[in-house]
Amino acid sequence: MLTVLFLGTGTSTGVPVIGCRCEVCRSENPRNKRWRSSVLVRSATTTLLVDSCPDLRMQALQHNLTAIDAVLYTHEHLDHTSGFDEMRAFCWKREDRLPLYAGKECLAQLRRMFGWAFNDANTYQGYIRPQAHDHAGSPFQVGDIQVIPVPVKHASVETYGYVFRAAGHSFGYIPDIKELPESSVPLLQGLDALAMDGLRYREHRTHCCVDESVALMRRLAPHRGLLTHCGHEVEYDSLCAYLPDFICPAYDGMLLELQ
Repeated sequence: MLTVLFLGTGTSTGVPVIGCRCEVCRSENPRNKRWRSSVLVRSATTTLLVDSCPDLRMQALQHNLTAIDAVLYTHEHLDHTSGFDEMRAFCWKREDRLPLYAGKECLAQLRRMFGWAFNDANTYQGYIRPQAHDHAGSPFQVGDIQVIPVPVKHASVETYGYVFRAAGHSFGYIPDIKELPESSVPLLQGLDALAMDGLRYREHRTHCCVDESVALMRRLAPHRGLLTHCGHEVEYDSLCAYLPDFICPAYDGMLLELQ
């Protein structure tokens, strides 16, 4: 079995947005409350965290998350990296360092931001102690999960989505994307489930809007599609009614079971 827990499904501001009084920000529907985007991917023996968002502490407490086998990063933007130090809690009971997988540019930025953590002299178990791996866009294995990096275009930074395969099941996760290079298309076709950027209905310079993601999913033809990384212009129930039958919005705390 392969399971995916959506820890957060919001864009960089989260929802509600500080100081905003729009309908979605004032909504009492819990599915309109969105922490910054992150997922937990689990197989029978392996637990992977994708991105350490600013809300990681509260996400971990809510879902009783106390251990992970590795963390993967999609890109260097702060809404995907600034919860980095919260991962020290996942190192307290480890003798070895915590494996961390990312592209070259993201790793360089993490080293600039948290240089002390990557220092070889950092051996104190009270701190986060990462073991950095530049996956260079090539598939790799963590426990019984195969991970396939998927290069995508988003803003001006090197950005990856990921495909996870275990026990005969597959899940793709692309929280930030504006364009999908043709070379990445075969990596995403025919998955059991695919979660993709759905920032808002209006077009955006660096993110797919809802219609752009729907068009991509029609081409990629996953068995099930999900939209994530949504902002406060997107109301959950209205989006459900707008989307085709094979796509639905993800929501914070959603558990996807592929079996």
